Amino acid sequence: MKKVVYPGTFDPITNGHIDLVERACRLFDHVVVAVAANRRKNPLFTMEERVEQARLVLAHLDNVEVIGFDVLLAKMVEEQNAQAVMRGLRAVSDFEYEFQLANMNRALSPKMESLFLTPAEHLSYISSSLVREIASLGGDVSKFVPPIIAQCLKDKFSES
Repeated sequence: MKKVVYPGTFDPITNGHIDLVERACRLFDHVVVAVAANRRKNPLFTMEERVEQARLVLAHLDNVEVIGFDVLLAKMVEEQNAQAVMRGLRAVSDFEYEFQLANMNRALSPKMESLFLTPAEHLSYISSSLVREIASLGGDVSKFVPPIIAQCLKDKFSES
């Protein structure tokens, strides 16, 4: 069975992320969406909230599993018995950082391959940080995230 891990903070999960997961589902037998705790980024949603949100919006895909993780990516990929890590590239500016990560991961775990997918063109400009900023200012994010995520953002920002 071919298995890939798609790690990220997913704060929040966007239509661009979902597009990449759907593409990966056509290429792999099993896709693990791995939600990183990533306290360094000071996420808006807790890891548990982000895992639940991803499970809800990816429920239509029968070969997807969503997990949370707070360990070295190379270790988690090995524990999952995955052959590869998948990352999304929206623009050329993403490549340098992702290339550096791929090489570091290869140094840590020589068997781990890194694959890069691009989202559909109409989704390529969406980022979680931009979605959070728009939502924090009361803007409409319904074109960028599923309805349930738009509601989660609205609820989170109305708490503040």
